[in-house]
Amino acid sequence: MANKEALRELQARLAQRMQAAKTEQRGHSWLAVDCAGHGVLFPLEQAGEIFDAGTVLAVPHTQSWFAGVANLRGGLHGVVDLAAFLGLRARVPGDAPREGARLVALNPALAVNCALLVDRLAGLRHDTDLTTQDSTDTSARPGFAGTRWRDASGREWQEIKLSALAADGQFLGIAG
Repeated sequence: MANKEALRELQARLAQRMQAAKTEQRGHSWLAVDCAGHGVLFPLEQAGEIFDAGTVLAVPHTQSWFAGVANLRGGLHGVVDLAAFLGLRARVPGDAPREGARLVALNPALAVNCALLVDRLAGLRHDTDLTTQDSTDTSARPGFAGTRWRDASGREWQEIKLSALAADGQFLGIAG
């Protein structure tokens, strides 16, 4: 008899949680990375797997920010040095990835076999832990640049919308 009562209580709690999950607002979560000393946020639902920088084979006659190609789980992926693409530092062709560098693959749903070379991972961030920054910068920003954020320690973070980046003409134009 006690087991039936416990089961009913469990079912009632699960039903309440499911109802609450349907009505509560969901926040945004990001994968936080470091690119040339700058904080960058990738929407978690648009990011794919994370890999060691490993072996990236250079490809001739490509943009300087295009690091090359890498075999990730049996699939050939183009590798973009994100800091170089964003103009945060120059890339010297043939440079080995920095210590702690990682490849962040784009989500397969974006239909672009690409990985972004970043200097290091900085964990996960949630919008409840960040505050938006008022934009006082009047310079033009690319369409893939999302909201600017600041965390409790004062570090600034720039959101990069990976879905918009994957459709950006400059990003897709790797020929040098």
